[in-house]
Amino acid sequence: MSENTKPLLGDRLEHDDDPFSSAGIWSQLTFRWLNPLFKKGHSEKLQLQDIPPIPRSESAEEASLLLEESIRNQKARVTSLPKAIVNTIGRPLAINGVFAGLNTIASYVGPLLITSFVNFLSSKDENTKWHHGLILALIFFAAKTVESLSQRQWYFGAHRIGIRVRASLMASIYRKSLSIKYGGTSGGKIINYVNVDVERIGDFCWYLHGIWLLPIQVIFALVILYKNLGPAPSVAALFTTIFVMVSNTPLANMQEKLHTKIMEAKDSRIKATSETLKSMRVLKLHSWEPIFLKKLLHLREIESVRLKKYLYTSSAVAFLFWASPTLVSVVTFGVCIVLGTPLTSGTVLSALATFRILQEPIYNLPELISMVAQTKVSIDRVQNFITEEDQKRLVHYHAPSAPGVAIDIEPGEFAWQNRNAKRPTIKIMEKLRIMKGNKVAICGSVGSGKTSFLCSVLGEIPRISGPSVKTYGSKAFVPQSAWIQTGTVRDNVLFGKEMNRGLYENVVESCALNHDIEMWADGDLCVVGERGLNLSGGQKQRIQMARALYSNSDIYLLDDPFSAVDTHTGAHMFKNCLMQFLHKKTVVYVTHQLEFLDASDLVLVMKDGRVIEAGKYQDLISNPNGELIRQMEAHSKSLNQVNPRKHVSLTKKSYHQASKQIEVTEVKFVDLSRSNRVHEQSSQEETESGRVKWHVYSTFITSAYKGALVPIILLCQILFQMLQMGSNYWIAWGSEEDGRVTKEHLIFIFALLSGGSSVFILGRAVLLSTIAIETAQRLFLGMITCVFRAPLSFFDSTPSSRILNRSSTDQSIVDTDIPYRLAGLAFALIQLLSIVVLMSQVAWQIFFLFLVVFAISIWYQAYYITTARELARMVPTQQAPILHHFSESIAGASIIRSFGQEDRFWKMNVNLVDVYSRVAFHNSGTMEWLCVRINFLFNLVFFFLLIILVSLPRSAIDPSLAGLAATYGLNLNVLQAWVIWNLCNVENKMISVERILQFTGIPSEAPLLIENSRPDPEWPLNGLIQVENLHVQYKPDLPTVLKGVTCTFPGQKKIGVVGRTGSGKSTLIQALFRVVEPCEGRILIDGVDISKIGLQDLRLRLSIIPQDPILFQGTLRTNLDPLEQHSDHEIWEVLRKCHLSENVKQDERLLDGPVSEDGENWSVGQRQLVCLARVLLQKRRILVLDEATASVDTATDNLIQKTIREETNGCTVITVAHRIPTVVDNDLVLVLGEGKVVEYDSPARLLGDGNSAFSSLVMEFLSRSSFSNE
Repeated sequence: MSENTKPLLGDRLEHDDDPFSSAGIWSQLTFRWLNPLFKKGHSEKLQLQDIPPIPRSESAEEASLLLEESIRNQKARVTSLPKAIVNTIGRPLAINGVFAGLNTIASYVGPLLITSFVNFLSSKDENTKWHHGLILALIFFAAKTVESLSQRQWYFGAHRIGIRVRASLMASIYRKSLSIKYGGTSGGKIINYVNVDVERIGDFCWYLHGIWLLPIQVIFALVILYKNLGPAPSVAALFTTIFVMVSNTPLANMQEKLHTKIMEAKDSRIKATSETLKSMRVLKLHSWEPIFLKKLLHLREIESVRLKKYLYTSSAVAFLFWASPTLVSVVTFGVCIVLGTPLTSGTVLSALATFRILQEPIYNLPELISMVAQTKVSIDRVQNFITEEDQKRLVHYHAPSAPGVAIDIEPGEFAWQNRNAKRPTIKIMEKLRIMKGNKVAICGSVGSGKTSFLCSVLGEIPRISGPSVKTYGSKAFVPQSAWIQTGTVRDNVLFGKEMNRGLYENVVESCALNHDIEMWADGDLCVVGERGLNLSGGQKQRIQMARALYSNSDIYLLDDPFSAVDTHTGAHMFKNCLMQFLHKKTVVYVTHQLEFLDASDLVLVMKDGRVIEAGKYQDLISNPNGELIRQMEAHSKSLNQVNPRKHVSLTKKSYHQASKQIEVTEVKFVDLSRSNRVHEQSSQEETESGRVKWHVYSTFITSAYKGALVPIILLCQILFQMLQMGSNYWIAWGSEEDGRVTKEHLIFIFALLSGGSSVFILGRAVLLSTIAIETAQRLFLGMITCVFRAPLSFFDSTPSSRILNRSSTDQSIVDTDIPYRLAGLAFALIQLLSIVVLMSQVAWQIFFLFLVVFAISIWYQAYYITTARELARMVPTQQAPILHHFSESIAGASIIRSFGQEDRFWKMNVNLVDVYSRVAFHNSGTMEWLCVRINFLFNLVFFFLLIILVSLPRSAIDPSLAGLAATYGLNLNVLQAWVIWNLCNVENKMISVERILQFTGIPSEAPLLIENSRPDPEWPLNGLIQVENLHVQYKPDLPTVLKGVTCTFPGQKKIGVVGRTGSGKSTLIQALFRVVEPCEGRILIDGVDISKIGLQDLRLRLSIIPQDPILFQGTLRTNLDPLEQHSDHEIWEVLRKCHLSENVKQDERLLDGPVSEDGENWSVGQRQLVCLARVLLQKRRILVLDEATASVDTATDNLIQKTIREETNGCTVITVAHRIPTVVDNDLVLVLGEGKVVEYDSPARLLGDGNSAFSSLVMEFLSRSSFSNE
């Protein structure tokens, strides 16, 4: 198996081997079970296979089964997802709650005892028992140790619960997504459930205990204040706290609304980005990238405006967070002074420590309310999806009522839910019974309901009346638009089944894949890119046909599988696949090749969603007024255009000789261009190794205003810290002795210093938000612009999920996370250093102890980061395959269901989620491992400070200063954890900036405009194309695809380009549009060398209808006229000419009728007609048709060719086609073979030469297209 496909299948490890579950209590408390991983990561770069498995309880399979069982066991009429989740995580949640409670209790021990400690230091009696102070120091140390250990277990436990909840929901949503009927919930919405809602529900596990802890924290604080200050100041503190909380609530509500609006804007942008990336080939060929880039930037601007409001509101919240202790303390001490409550250094410092702890509940309440509201919305969305009743069984399996029955369809009506049609999509008027082994052909014009008929048999289309369709046996479905999985060609063919070499080789031969496999560098182990982008349409169709054949099913439903391949290959597949390989199977096949009808046992002719004719082929053609006869007359008319008898007499002998020549040539003519592109494969995601480079930091910091605001922000933080400490020292010092300062003076200076510190905090917060917005915008603009300017080869080898991950997840981190992480690190360091200075003022010995601890901490951090950095890099790279697998599975859900492969795909999803959970689980654990060790070191520093203070003579101590040092020392472990947390998170999060900057270095295409080489505005006037000695290769190390092609396409003429698969037809067109640049030679249009002008100047002068018709989600109008340059009258006129006007009028919204994601509510043939109408509106001098009518019936094809002839007078039309009639009435025909010009002349002259290659193609087409089996 190729390395590229391994992540898709997941990395299975036995859960019983996980080191966490086998670790002892002490090992779990101190995270020693992670030591082997750190040792491995320190000695070499960590790889995915080095990461141990997660506990079985965290596995997606077990977690989702428990969740689904809990949902099933609920007796209430309405299922409650929150209740089901709580039932599955009840035990770990309770244990986690114990640790949260322990942490809260331990954190209040310090403020409670600080009064006693300061009183001990203030005692003038040198005989005060020393052991009293020592006991207090030991209690402080024990409390801080319990606080540190319980906090680490609380946080890690919350992460574990979040991982389990995410895993269970992801697996359950995936299972549900495979039961959504064809045309149901959009893939984008389901991806949003996973990417946004599940993530938010998992994150809420952090906040869950805050709901009950918040009132407990407030009560503890009030008890301490009551003990130290009495009832009145405590009540004042309570009401001030409530006031601050209430003041915060409107801001929280505003933030919640803004957050919702930001998510809506982000969803719109990501949805538009996803669609744009999938359609990038069309955008570049039409030179629409600037227009679509402008739309994306507009969507980003909407998001940015909302983000700006959100961040400035966050500045106000941050101001309240830091100012709240100041306000509460000023009011409380003010009440004490007014009421004459005695204040001492001990009570003042205890109150200040308590106020600092009160910051957390004050800050958390609005955030908690916001998170509860947001999580409720997400839970409701996921609950509605998961608990929605599974689609009703539209197809039932019964024992046949009559022997040999394969399919029974009773009279009834079927209709798509998302269509606003005036009548049902499919209406079965009479019972249809298809016997086992029968071959049933379905034909009809474009939009007649052929695909919908197959979908009704599959059970994919909702039934609105009549009994269920009954099928007997396993099914295989081959859709018209090929669905190819990312993986190897072999994986796509086997589709989960064991390799049977004999069967496999037979299937490959029947589907004409053996020659392609021989030419691919890795044979059938070649990895095909996302959605098979680096395969030709014919190759994709043959691979999915091989998948169906290898499944050895009982019933085969084939939706026009022969249109995407040339005539010879189509005939080969029909003969070898349908008539030989499947000769004993039941086959229902849609076809536009009427020559394939004679071989069927039953023909169904469809029109307007009804079966208007049904019977044996010979019976139907005997009806001169029948619909089938009308279609056959159109087919015969097209054959008469290419009948060579008027040019040369062909005997059976000469035909068979030519046919033999064709067979021999076929061995040589394989798709070299595509094989080269398959050889490129889908590139592995590029990841850096080692530390995040300094230039990443410098680029980020200097992106906004060249970094000019950064020093100002740091200065604000330094001044805030100085004023904060100064105000605390002032009130402690002033309260130490009566009469030292007046009470009015004491409170006035305290309020002034505290208020000044709050002003600097507000300035810091506003400036930080300003920088954050500007930096995010600049990085986004740089990335998205470079992506849009990238060559198409980049999109062929880069999955869109990888680009979307940077545009969504990484960009979100840049928007709202990294600036605050960096700032938080800087602020925490400033605070930590200020505490070091303060403690050193009290006891100089502490300074040297700090140096030792800092040195050890730096060593620990350096040891930690080598492992943590690689884990952090793996998190997004292992998340992307989950989203990709979701997206891919949703797109192919009908195929997965038809093959009965839901369980296998669900297990693949579970494996992918487990791989992601493994990385996330250990990534979380490594940070706690570091925090436990650093916490203990800083707790020791605090303990030694207390011991020194207890040991010093009373006369050598300033009690206020010493008490202040002890008070700030209480926060030392929290502050140190904050430093470590931010330090580690900064590097981990900066990986997102690193990933975004990777995409700003993508090599660009040639310039869009070259100002000193602009063609004349009227260019090209004539449309003369001269190809001179053209050599093209896709990469310097790959074979040449075009080998010295020289020819001239006269202006205002129609030129057909024909040749076998791989002859170079598509490469010639790509060279004309400069999708690939020639390595030698040139192309001139009206004498202008196209390599000398800008791509926009070139591509805006050309039009193309590609083989794969692409429609964008929106309306029909926006698809036809994305530049909004044409009137309704002009649009209706081209719709009439393209025979679409009647279809459009069926929807009452007319031109504003919706086009769904990927144009799924239009048939493939209708999409091709829309693309034709689009280019006719453009009215350009040069038009390229690349297999443009492959998916329409012959009658419609004839009408389209007539329209093209009439509407393109004065234009140069280049037609690449499998159907010979589409080029035989052209002025010239170019025959390519093996990248060279084989023949180039008028069709009449080439047909006049019985030995010409073109004659051979025509003879073959006539033979394959005949209505008899002669």
